[in-house]
Amino acid sequence: MSYLKSTNHLTTEPLFEQVCIIGLGLIGASLAQAIKDNSLSKRLVAVDKHQPSISAALDQGLLDAGGSSLAQVVSGSDLIVIAIPVQAVSAAFTEIKAAMQSGILAYDCVISDVCSTKANVIAAANDVFATSRKGLPNGLVPAHPIAGAENSGYHARRSDLFINHSVIICPLASTDESAITKLRQLWESVGASVMSMDAQHHDAVLAHTSHLPHLLAYNLVDQLASHDDNLNMFRYAAGGFRDFTRIAASDPKMWHDIFFANQNAIIDALDEYSDYLQNIRQLIIDKDSTALMGFLGRAQAARRHFGHMLTSTPYTDTSAMSASYIISPNTSNAVNGTITIPGDKSISHRSIMFGSIAEGVTRVTGFLEGEDALATLQAFRDMGVTIEGPDNGKLTIHGVGMNGLKPSKTPIYMGNSGTSMRLLAGILAAQDFDSVLTGDTSLNKRPMERIAAPLRQMGAIIQSTGTSGTSPLSITGRDKAGKPMQGIEYQMPVASAQIKSCLLLAGLWSEGTTTVTQPEVSRDHTERMLSAFGYDVNVDGNRISVEGGGKLTAGDIAVPADISSAAFFMVAAAISQGSELTLSQVGINPTRTGVIDILKLMNVDISLSNETHVGGEPVADITIRSSNLQGIEIPEHLVPLAIDEFPVLFVAASCAKGRTVLTGAKELRVKESDRIAVMADGLQTLGIDCTVTEDGLIIEGKGKQGQSDEMDNLQPVFGGGHITSHHDHRIAMSFAVASLRASEQIIIEGVETVNTSFPGFAELANQVGMSIEVDKGAETDNA
Repeated sequence: MSYLKSTNHLTTEPLFEQVCIIGLGLIGASLAQAIKDNSLSKRLVAVDKHQPSISAALDQGLLDAGGSSLAQVVSGSDLIVIAIPVQAVSAAFTEIKAAMQSGILAYDCVISDVCSTKANVIAAANDVFATSRKGLPNGLVPAHPIAGAENSGYHARRSDLFINHSVIICPLASTDESAITKLRQLWESVGASVMSMDAQHHDAVLAHTSHLPHLLAYNLVDQLASHDDNLNMFRYAAGGFRDFTRIAASDPKMWHDIFFANQNAIIDALDEYSDYLQNIRQLIIDKDSTALMGFLGRAQAARRHFGHMLTSTPYTDTSAMSASYIISPNTSNAVNGTITIPGDKSISHRSIMFGSIAEGVTRVTGFLEGEDALATLQAFRDMGVTIEGPDNGKLTIHGVGMNGLKPSKTPIYMGNSGTSMRLLAGILAAQDFDSVLTGDTSLNKRPMERIAAPLRQMGAIIQSTGTSGTSPLSITGRDKAGKPMQGIEYQMPVASAQIKSCLLLAGLWSEGTTTVTQPEVSRDHTERMLSAFGYDVNVDGNRISVEGGGKLTAGDIAVPADISSAAFFMVAAAISQGSELTLSQVGINPTRTGVIDILKLMNVDISLSNETHVGGEPVADITIRSSNLQGIEIPEHLVPLAIDEFPVLFVAASCAKGRTVLTGAKELRVKESDRIAVMADGLQTLGIDCTVTEDGLIIEGKGKQGQSDEMDNLQPVFGGGHITSHHDHRIAMSFAVASLRASEQIIIEGVETVNTSFPGFAELANQVGMSIEVDKGAETDNA
């Protein structure tokens, strides 16, 4: 019985009647062993001119038959796998053709190979079958398993060699679909992941990612072995040398053949590599510190970035993909102390963007090293900006000016950051190069037409290639559009800082004036930071305008603590007994303080002190004490000013006396999750009576009327249960806060995305008196 991964079906019948392996080296023998162990063929035969390998395989029961020529064993085979050096493939095809002509092998037999190059395999098949009346066999499916080991030969075989490795198949126009299906099933049944690729593309990709590294490893070992002091060279070689040169222990004959077989692609890769080496050599000669740091930083970040991009794992915690919070009831917990909240995410995003397109060097402190901000940082590295750090919240950005960005060679990956994608779309819409913006599964479900439509009015050529106007976003450069962007007057249908900022950023490159009018005030970090970088911004009430054609001048940016992150601790202190908590130097931008205004209306004891300005942004220490909360009707004008804080405000409302009513909050439905529906589900699970409305939520608070503050805060409000956060960071943290007033254990699933905005949340919460246990599930290595 074998397990087919792609379909999740069990098959009780072998896939093949008889499999014939040509060549019992490491790959051929490992595949034979895997086929045998997984019962994928009724019979297994092999051909190898090395008689001891055939004899050993027969003696050990691996094979039903074996020989030195195909004609001896091939009769009855419905799959042939060629597992010999590429230079010998032509001879194998000649034997296969003869077997078909003699009638001992069916013409529709599936034929594949495991060679590291594909174009020469196909060329060899074409040469051999050129004179055949039927032409190329329709069962021919060239393939390449990306797997190997340091040792080679029959006795090095491993049946698990292909588990969690990739196999690339390169079907031909003549290939029968059923042959592709059966070969795919075979490889998936031995544990591999299968993908399709054009043969020429395969050879070019493998020349860079496999053949070139092997060639360099051989070269480096030979270089050191030829050195006068070669013994000490190898004696004191560090682990990196040993790791890299391990592949030089591979079979020289095999690599000799591969290098000749894929000659053109390898020469191209070597030429490109030589250019890079010359560039690095010159940077070292010139002692060009900035350029060298840019090169090293981009390489380090890219190595990490593409691993996360390919596996959709987070940047900051590679072991938490199934993480949960487990919180036992302890209503006597007091939340006390003085703490510092991580840097503001919105300002961190903009510091990267504006610093990159400014002239000069921008130094940032307090940068939030969370998932979303790191995605923005990587995007600008992909576009050629040298960025040093982050190092404990410190960054040095070497700005390239308004026209210095370069096209990314790959789609720009935004992770789960809607802010990154929407703001960057405004910048990229005005560049002279094409771009593609993509994100993880969650981000690619979020609406992007809200920015794409007004950008098109400005002349952008932008297409949301996902379903229903979602990302990926494909943006055509101005060099192809033929004319510059044009400033427009745009009436925003909803108050959204992301839409406003996107259009203002596009306006920096546009002809004329870009004016955005918002129905309500939204956060104004873009306007403030543009002014801080020396760009004129005209703010007239809810009308904000910029004139195109200016420039940004670099400067220092101190990122204040994030009030959205602070909100979780504000509510925690307010709803728990005997608490007094001070949050240091939190940003109190008036377009972000809706959460403070709403908590004050709910009778929360909250005060501000040490008010000052940092980098154009007002900051203050915020102190919160235990309070007896009162339900309210939330004023609609405060909704845009607290849009990200409503999940935890719903927790506060549940602990309040009486009803709390939220209206005018449709924007909550298109965040990382539908935050109204998801919070309502979770609150109901914990025993809270709440009603979802079209644009808000009605919550019946369970605070006791007539009780003192102290008595009220001793009363459990929530029950317990399993909460599904839908991988929304703010949902997860909000229900963690709810545990302070719970009578039973709460388990919150899908909390790994907390790192998008608040790395270290659980640790900081426990520091001030909460009791959150983090269950990280199965750890993985996604370096």
